[in-house]
Amino acid sequence: MVLPDGGTSTSAGRGFERFRVIRRIQESESIVSFELIPLDAARSLAFIAGQFVAVRLTMPDGETLLRHYSLSGDSADTTHWRISVKLESTPPGRGSSWLHQNIDVGDELELAGPAGSFVCAEDSERPVILLSGGVGVTPLVSMLHRLARGSSRRVYFVHACENSVVHAFVDEVDALAAARPGIAVHVCYRNPLGGDEAWGACDSKGLLTKATLQALLPLDDYDVYLCGPPGFMQANWRLLRELGIARERIHYEFFGPATVLEDEASDSHSVAAKESVAAPVPAVAAADTGMVTVRFEPHSDPIPWDPSFHSLLEMAEHAGYAPAFNCRAGLCNACTTPLVSGRVHYVEDPLAPPPDDEVLLCCTRPVTPVTLAMKSPAA
Repeated sequence: MVLPDGGTSTSAGRGFERFRVIRRIQESESIVSFELIPLDAARSLAFIAGQFVAVRLTMPDGETLLRHYSLSGDSADTTHWRISVKLESTPPGRGSSWLHQNIDVGDELELAGPAGSFVCAEDSERPVILLSGGVGVTPLVSMLHRLARGSSRRVYFVHACENSVVHAFVDEVDALAAARPGIAVHVCYRNPLGGDEAWGACDSKGLLTKATLQALLPLDDYDVYLCGPPGFMQANWRLLRELGIARERIHYEFFGPATVLEDEASDSHSVAAKESVAAPVPAVAAADTGMVTVRFEPHSDPIPWDPSFHSLLEMAEHAGYAPAFNCRAGLCNACTTPLVSGRVHYVEDPLAPPPDDEVLLCCTRPVTPVTLAMKSPAA
């Protein structure tokens, strides 16, 4: 999960616990929501709008899958949690297929969390743009609940998807927009169905454009929350920057391998990962400079630690490595890496701390020069 802001994510600090499905809702042709309650009635369901949970699935063949889903409901309602799952079809998603085909009311799931720092700032009065594509709408619906009921900030909720068949949360978003003045909704369908435009199901068609956003958004200093598929993220990051929105005002999140949102070299530290090999990071001589450095053994010399990185995982990716990861929030231990020497600080408490001679790259930062045993850089 990409967390560009450098902030510490919040998690429950507990292991996986069993939850029971109390309601299943078909939100669209491809998205199903599951409302869940913990078997432990004393278990807190407090979360911050925008956070996610980890779901651990045990498949019939005994394999364990770990998936991450944003909490899409109202954070003020602590009677249950809601996750909304898109059925991935190209290629078929094992986790989403299992949930769609096998999980119903009364069934149980294992959840951990909540976690994540992709949350709407409570200390800002700036107007907000909630910009989503496809199932990326889920954390932003939760944010809209919070902004509609607990804030007077102006909100522009902009959602792009294929057409009305896959458009989820239509009535819920409209009801929240009507809850108070100052909330505008714009829907863009890439390929509207025959009646979509006539029925007023969408406000524009094709791709979101600079002209569309200029017509919708008055000149102002916005906080933007951006979530969606990688191509959508990349295109709209650039679109927002072209509109003059400062990069530090654009907060974003997406799951899976990260993509580069900007090509500018100066922005290389503000993205969390690259699928391709990153530009080489200058090495430093192994002199006693007192500088905190990181060495990826056996492939590199010590590299100066840059505090603008959120974690050692981000630094490794920037240096051209492709470490294994899943949650990027200390929940799954997929990024466990041998620690050859040095000390680290956990910026997020992991659910299951690794042994002393290992670290979780996604939630640690060095406090002394460290050496990590890494696989070869990404090809």
